[in-house]
Amino acid sequence: MNACDLSFCGLRLRALGSGALFWPEAGVLCVSDLHLGKSERMARRGGAALPPYETRDTLTRLAADLDATGARVVVCLGDSFDDLGAAAALPEAERLWITRLQAGRRWVWIEGNHDAGPVDLGGAHLAELAMAPLTFRHIALAGAVGEISGHYHPKAVIRTRARAISRPAFLADRDRIVMPAYGTYTGGLRCDDAALAGLMRPDAVAVLTGAVPHMVPMPR
Repeated sequence: MNACDLSFCGLRLRALGSGALFWPEAGVLCVSDLHLGKSERMARRGGAALPPYETRDTLTRLAADLDATGARVVVCLGDSFDDLGAAAALPEAERLWITRLQAGRRWVWIEGNHDAGPVDLGGAHLAELAMAPLTFRHIALAGAVGEISGHYHPKAVIRTRARAISRPAFLADRDRIVMPAYGTYTGGLRCDDAALAGLMRPDAVAVLTGAVPHMVPMPR
């Protein structure tokens, strides 16, 4: 399992190359911004026609992370669905797949701005989840400590002599971790954008996702 260890609030957390965060001591796997059903939502609203396979691809990667970690608790940090219509329109095969992934585990759907309401897919539906010393929510709050959030889809751009490398990234400082988007059809916000640069402390780090996760000072 490719991962980068993070020391956070006295805990050892593992930033996985897939974009999931694992808390081994509590058996918690956290993912953010799956945006399941994005291709359906875009087609419904007259947008670009995307191949309708992103839900399967995202669930395949999530299943692999669950197998690799043996997680007992899954926290989905909001925007798990591209909107509530996309959740309702999930094909039966994908709904059953989610049910199988939930079996034998505590599963928490945190409300996001895209899916601000319960969905008929099992598990608990919460505005946020406190598991001391951590709090899981969709959007970061100013002044929060021990916070794990998503929403921004951060990505880091690293320049080498040969080229620029851009990857989804975890952002972390002593107060908070901002998760990368886990979904297949998700864009990203550069971490030198004012919204993220102003949120994170000057000594924040970025963990670039991919086959070999890599930690660097957060680019600004």
